[in-house]
Amino acid sequence: MHIVPVAEARGLSEKMLGQTLVTKQTGAGGKPVNALLVAEKLNLVNEMYFAILLDRQSAGPMIIACSEGGTSIEDLAETHPEKIIKMKIDLDKGLTKKQALELASGLKVSGSLDDAAEQLTALYEVFSKTDCTMLEVNPLAETGTHLLYAADAKLNFDDNAEYRQKELFALRDHAQEDPREVAAGKFDLNYIGLDGNIGCMVNGAGLAMATMDIISLHGASPANFLDVGGNASEEQVVEAFKILTADPKVKALLVNIFGGTGFGVSLIKTRFDAPRS
Repeated sequence: MHIVPVAEARGLSEKMLGQTLVTKQTGAGGKPVNALLVAEKLNLVNEMYFAILLDRQSAGPMIIACSEGGTSIEDLAETHPEKIIKMKIDLDKGLTKKQALELASGLKVSGSLDDAAEQLTALYEVFSKTDCTMLEVNPLAETGTHLLYAADAKLNFDDNAEYRQKELFALRDHAQEDPREVAAGKFDLNYIGLDGNIGCMVNGAGLAMATMDIISLHGASPANFLDVGGNASEEQVVEAFKILTADPKVKALLVNIFGGTGFGVSLIKTRFDAPRS
């Protein structure tokens, strides 16, 4: 992030575009800078935390909020759990005005509770109408004139809702993602790259997790999570092998397939172009 006078914004933007950004979030490889967000600098005097998540226990949305934001909510929940507000939302009713006012009061906003409640309700509408799985605003902040801003936010969307959120999913920038995961997604393969050197191909997410655990238990390290699914076609399996063998870190492959008759089949094959490890 750079804070500059308006007159210098264009020149600095031209220097930033096309560069590689390296942060704790991007990892050592960094991410390409294809777009910039230019925002007005605000004088924030009060920072809060607000998030909407999907709660498995209640099978519906849950709001997690705190009057102290701009920091790690996980650390705060551990040291001061009494400061965390948790509110379950009825899917049929949505966020009611009474609940919104209760949240605004719990967040200790200094301005109008009604205005704050209206903005919190608007955030819930975004969560609901765009098929979010998570909406996190940190910080939700106030200015010295009591205006409430979503100063920084992160949203995750349900991939299964792409068919009705086409405009939203069209904004996706695959350049910011692992190219292996992008390639796997084109063939409906579930792939996540890891740091090990044993490539894994498994049919079933649970079996894949168990296979990775077994590898780690024996002192080795998996190079990936790859679930081809229970009805994988020949084409999908071929593409899965291409993704695995294209990874230079992979020194061996472990294929663990549940055959559907009560047993699993495992195969370890060492790459011919790499030393055994």
